[in-house]
Amino acid sequence: MEEAGDVVFRLNQLGQILFASKRAVALINSQTPLAGDTLARLLSLDDQAPLNALLAEVGASTTSRLLEARIKTPDAEIWHELRVSCYANQHGLSELLVVGRDMTVQHATEERLRHMATHDALTELPNRLLLSDRMRMVIANARRSGQGFSVATIGLDGFKKVNDGLGHPIGDAVLRTAAARLRKTLRDSDTLARVGGDEFVAVLPGTATEAQIKLVTGRLIATLQSPFEIDNHVIYVGASVGVAVYPQHAEDEVRLVALADAAMSRAKETGKARCVVYSQSQSGPPEHDISLEAAMFQAVREGEFLLYYQPIVDARTREIQGFETLMRWKHPTLGMVPPARFIPIAETNGLINLLGAWALKAACVQLKQFEEVAKRSLYISVNISPRQFRNDKFLDVLDDAIAFSGLLGEQLVLEITEGTLMIDPVHAESILSKMAERNARIAIDDFGTGYSSLAYLKRFPISVLKIDRTFIRDLPGSQKDGAICNAVLDLAKHLDLSVVAEGVETEGQMEYLEQRGCQYIQGYLTGKPMAANVAMAALKESIHVKVVPAELRQVLQ
Repeated sequence: MEEAGDVVFRLNQLGQILFASKRAVALINSQTPLAGDTLARLLSLDDQAPLNALLAEVGASTTSRLLEARIKTPDAEIWHELRVSCYANQHGLSELLVVGRDMTVQHATEERLRHMATHDALTELPNRLLLSDRMRMVIANARRSGQGFSVATIGLDGFKKVNDGLGHPIGDAVLRTAAARLRKTLRDSDTLARVGGDEFVAVLPGTATEAQIKLVTGRLIATLQSPFEIDNHVIYVGASVGVAVYPQHAEDEVRLVALADAAMSRAKETGKARCVVYSQSQSGPPEHDISLEAAMFQAVREGEFLLYYQPIVDARTREIQGFETLMRWKHPTLGMVPPARFIPIAETNGLINLLGAWALKAACVQLKQFEEVAKRSLYISVNISPRQFRNDKFLDVLDDAIAFSGLLGEQLVLEITEGTLMIDPVHAESILSKMAERNARIAIDDFGTGYSSLAYLKRFPISVLKIDRTFIRDLPGSQKDGAICNAVLDLAKHLDLSVVAEGVETEGQMEYLEQRGCQYIQGYLTGKPMAANVAMAALKESIHVKVVPAELRQVLQ
């Protein structure tokens, strides 16, 4: 019986101890004999009633039962699993046998697993799961009290350079130190969580006014501006903060965090090391729409994405020289979903790689059909997104599209924005050079609206500049826009680059650009984005001739 469990007791029907094992006696270390005492008295006060009820039940039913209870010792209350069973002794009287198993190790393991499930392993801060639970509690309290609160998203500035330059162990040490500094800056009533990478979220009960938010976020930014001294390295990172306020901006935890994150992105875009409180007019809606994202994956399966083609014409003859490929989404209930809504989501979740590869191959194949109708050579222009451009499979996708369609490389123009090139100029130079080796031409889309660094015109193998519609819209009346267009055209002439003017909608704009040597025009004047069958009809019937001035039409004939 001594070895039956960590503690063993024999009890009578009244719950009084008839026998206690040596280990039970040693554990309890009572100053008085245990015999005659009740087992219930040895347990925590909260567990005494459940034990008495269990003893009565087992005595009446003779069925074994289990109970977790805390046995009092001089130093602590220790959890034991008690198995209670009823048996007849040698005199035929019913007695109760209680065999206990120490649950200390198991409880510690369970507690450790619970902690791991709700906390970030690196910083020991709450993770998203616990953050969500804490926020629901704060929201419930706020509803009862009528007192608002804030959610702040904190993103380290320039953290990537730490990982890339010094390695992940140093980066991890920076994150641990940053977490400790932030935690020390906040109150005990605040919740600080790490939600991934270099981002933290702070829930700030009672912090809702502009002055309160400014005070707290100022401290958060200041504590991260101090240098981090790690392994003989002195590191400066800093932080940007975005804030959303309950209930002004949102009333549920998911949207509050999303809006704070949008505000934090705005803070990074507008200078870093600052705090931005969410504002729809400045930050816009959160970039990610989960329901729309789900519909996008369904759209891929159902073939709802389409390609439209906008003519690019010769500025002098008005003859179609090529088409820009534009992606469209025709949703069964939403109708035509604007690219501005679905492209950012596709860029974020990686779907743009699949859609972009399809668009590139389909556009190249479509060009062959356009050429069969036109009976002459044309070119196709395809937009390449930042994520596509950075994908290590992009060149393979390009090779497949060229090989599958049978196009010559020079018939393909790949449009890339200035921002995409400047994210990582070294990588951009390598990829653009390999694209040029395939004879594909590179166009800078929306030229003049991004970084506008003239250095990249010399550094990268660029063939085409596309003047953004913002510089065309007010022509020919705007002197400033005219000066910008003239400068771009003059620059392109000296660098032997082609120029396409986008957004041309009036004859006045057309004449102004033609007179100044712009070779190609794209806009509603010469053709809106159109389905492939409409584009083929335009080529076949020479619809473009309708916009050619009469005097020039005679020359062409």
